[in-house]
Amino acid sequence: MSQSTSSPSSFKYLEPQPRQPKAGEGSLLDVIASFFVAILVVSNIASSAKIVDLGISLFSIQLAFDGGTLLFPFAYVLGDVLTEVYGFRTTRRVIWTGFAMMVLTALVFFVLGILPPEAYWEAETGGNTAYNAILGGMSYGGIVLASLTAYLAGEFSNAAVLSKLKVKMKGRLLWVRTIGSTLVGELLDTVIFVLIASAAGVFGWELFWQLVITNYILKCGIEALMTPFTYWVSRFLKKKEGIDTYDTK
Repeated sequence: MSQSTSSPSSFKYLEPQPRQPKAGEGSLLDVIASFFVAILVVSNIASSAKIVDLGISLFSIQLAFDGGTLLFPFAYVLGDVLTEVYGFRTTRRVIWTGFAMMVLTALVFFVLGILPPEAYWEAETGGNTAYNAILGGMSYGGIVLASLTAYLAGEFSNAAVLSKLKVKMKGRLLWVRTIGSTLVGELLDTVIFVLIASAAGVFGWELFWQLVITNYILKCGIEALMTPFTYWVSRFLKKKEGIDTYDTK
């Protein structure tokens, strides 16, 4: 039996070819998801850090809002983009990732709160008293429960409504779908958050309607103003990714 051999020079070297992502894989999905989660964490910290009052009133109700209101609506903008381009299933996964990161953030602030402070830092900054006044709310049971419950209710309802409307309206009138889903999602998010936080003693009940009305108006208003951005990003991603998901099942 004979055995053929080949010299090294007879082999042809092939340059490795870059792998092209398939349509629907979402090569930019990780970028959008990262911004989504970062916005959630930062806005949650801002909500605990400060209540803002611009001195404006509506029907004799002073419009005050927590610090996270300025940033949190952008999570809904990105949530709309995720649902519009990648579909409800992908958005659901990102929402749960955001939930996990919010839990992790609360846990970190809780551990920091119970660890003993360094003497010089405590004398110069006010120590744990100052920490608990500003950042302690991030690990306080009331605001954590309020944030997580409101987040899940608001984000899932927003994504579900947008997904259903896209199929029903055959992909037309994106602005109607995004604003319509936001009105539902932000209403649930705002009412649930302020209700639970007030019941837990985080906010006084005298601030209830101020916070609900102001937060809802600001959140919905910011997303409405961001509609051109939502259009542009959605179109860019659909063209770049080669995907436009309809949740028909």
